Amino acid sequence: MSIKPNLIERLHDRVGKKQLIAIAVVLLMGGISAFAVVKMGSKTSSKGQHGHDEAATHATPTFKPATETTGHERQEGGDPTQLEGVIQMSVASVKAAGITVEPARAAALRVMLQLSGEIKFNEDRTAHVVPRVTGVVEAVPASLGQQVYKGQVLAVLSSPSISQQRADLQLAQQRLVLAQTTYEREKQLWQERISPQQDVQQAEQALREAEISVNNGRQKLLAIGASAEATALNRFELRAPFDGVIVEKHMALGEQVRDDTNVFTISDLRSVWAQISVPAREMAQVRIGQMATVRSTAFEQSARGTVAFVGPLIGAQTRSADARITLNNPNAAWRPGLFVDVELASVDALAEAAVTVGADAVQTMGNKTVVFTPVDGGFLPQPVKVGRSDGQRTEIVSGLKAGTLYAATGSFVLKSEAGKASASHGH
Repeated sequence: MSIKPNLIERLHDRVGKKQLIAIAVVLLMGGISAFAVVKMGSKTSSKGQHGHDEAATHATPTFKPATETTGHERQEGGDPTQLEGVIQMSVASVKAAGITVEPARAAALRVMLQLSGEIKFNEDRTAHVVPRVTGVVEAVPASLGQQVYKGQVLAVLSSPSISQQRADLQLAQQRLVLAQTTYEREKQLWQERISPQQDVQQAEQALREAEISVNNGRQKLLAIGASAEATALNRFELRAPFDGVIVEKHMALGEQVRDDTNVFTISDLRSVWAQISVPAREMAQVRIGQMATVRSTAFEQSARGTVAFVGPLIGAQTRSADARITLNNPNAAWRPGLFVDVELASVDALAEAAVTVGADAVQTMGNKTVVFTPVDGGFLPQPVKVGRSDGQRTEIVSGLKAGTLYAATGSFVLKSEAGKASASHGH
């Protein structure tokens, strides 16, 4: 900044020397302040630009694989146990649940025979109940489909034949009482040397005959299921022979029934048969005691059983033999008349599979078939496509490579844990 000489001279004329120095100092400080303000603004602008660049840099997260096992990605610094779908389990929980892992591997599977069948009554536990006496129905407390128990009254009949048999029994019992009294009197007289021994022997013989008559009368009643004692001589109670369900009923109140009429059919449905037809060309592959898997064609239901019978004859029309598989049926899910598909592992034929897992390791979640693979902090349900199975091992067509670890045991526990996790997230 420059000050013209004439201006200085005129100022010098009007003000003193000290005032002039003060004015110069003020002008100098103003120039320095202006320079400082300009410099600071430049630095602030530079710093603001740098902060914007740094924020832009951190706005884009960096991802990397969580583990080589999962094949999923997570944010840097994240927790691998928070991967979507992971069933979180501690080491202690895994051990307590009995979960073990093993690698998927190649195996030779037995060739499966695919046969069609039908659920039938277990004839060894099915009874066609007949009254065994002729009579008129007085009461029918049992109804179709009812669960009944051994000894339970199914129906009450009025029967003339039962009345006659009970009357005969009562007469025999009266003769027995008389014969017993006669024998004791004759024995006493003989001991007192009043009567001969021959009279005692005759009385004893009459006693034995009376005892036989009474026993015979009782056995006749027991043979037809009637009791020896009754409030009415003609009353006959038809009772259940064992625990079961009434699956057929052919009697009504007031109806006249014969002694050979099938009035009830009772079956113990806790055990049923899956009956199949085995073509003649495959008879050599079916053996008694062979394991089989039975699947419903109407709904998702399967069970395992053993071949209990293989027919010795080939049907002239079907050119096949009957065979049956005994199935436990505690919940009555297998209803007689239901069509089923049956898989039997061939006795001799084997087929190689490149990737297999234990049959119990495969589970269904929703509409997907999965096996559980271990990851950091838990297990991951891995969708797979399954192929053949012989009941022991199942072929994996896709979704899992040979050597990959999976939960060989305890997969049902993992499925339950996955269900709990889904329910909690839903709430």
